Amino acid sequence: MKILKKNYKKEIVLANIMRILLILSMVISIKTQSWLNLFIAISTFVLTYLPYIIARKNGIKLPASFQIVILSFIFAAQILGELGNYYYKFWWWDIMLHTFSGVILGMVGFLLIYILNREEKIDLIMSPFFVALFSFTFALCMGALWEIFEFSMDSIFGLNMQKSGLVDTMWDLIVDSIGALITSINGYFYQKRHQQVPVFKEFFDENPRLLQKKEEYNNNQSC
Repeated sequence: MKILKKNYKKEIVLANIMRILLILSMVISIKTQSWLNLFIAISTFVLTYLPYIIARKNGIKLPASFQIVILSFIFAAQILGELGNYYYKFWWWDIMLHTFSGVILGMVGFLLIYILNREEKIDLIMSPFFVALFSFTFALCMGALWEIFEFSMDSIFGLNMQKSGLVDTMWDLIVDSIGALITSINGYFYQKRHQQVPVFKEFFDENPRLLQKKEEYNNNQSC
């Protein structure tokens, strides 16, 4: 319990530091009339609250480690990447973030379908392979939608989100796939061999009722 409390404190401190930096960025952007940076800062500020809103609305508790990972990703992508120009300073920055986003989105896809697969009201039971496959395709689909968004922003507003165009898009999708594959493989073995993958175990430890549904379902099936 003490470790969990420490993790939540770290998450709160990290989130508040990010928000303070974003507010400072907003002030500087207004003074320098950097409207694009202002838009990015405001959007990122809103995103820092999004995990809590989604979790609370669906009655799900996000472990502190999940929240720290998500906030760190937002910080690296928006504050360092966009506002700090890390995308131009380091050639590997975009590749790293897209790989990481593939991992995160794969986790989201896995948890979504894993929970649905354990819902007794849904008359469909998928094998571990198809659950893992869904998490992979979900992450890749989200990655493709993001590339469409980047192309739209570049075409409509004359931005440079795609950097080198088609080459950037294809590498983004490739590393998205690698990140998603890492998560889906871990998800497969979590189901197939009941291996305690830390990231999934922590989520279900925080939300035991999601696993209780499956236990109730199995009991009904055996009766």
